[in-house]
Amino acid sequence: MKKIQILGSGCAKCKRLAENAEAAATAMGIEYTIEKVTEIAEIMKFGVMMTPALVVDGVVKVVGKVPDVQTIKGMLA
Repeated sequence: MKKIQILGSGCAKCKRLAENAEAAATAMGIEYTIEKVTEIAEIMKFGVMMTPALVVDGVVKVVGKVPDVQTIKGMLA
């Protein structure tokens, strides 16, 4: 099971990143959980200084931008 984390305050970009990540995982037919991390202290533990950020299984994949669904599929593979 993939653990997908969205790091951010809950802004519009953060929500779009969460939607794209969920769409990518669903399209791939993989089992996953999505967690939204909004606490600044928790976000900083990942070494992230700009949001939104995408973390897959504990590894930061994207910082400061919202990749499209196809790009996220590659990160989940």
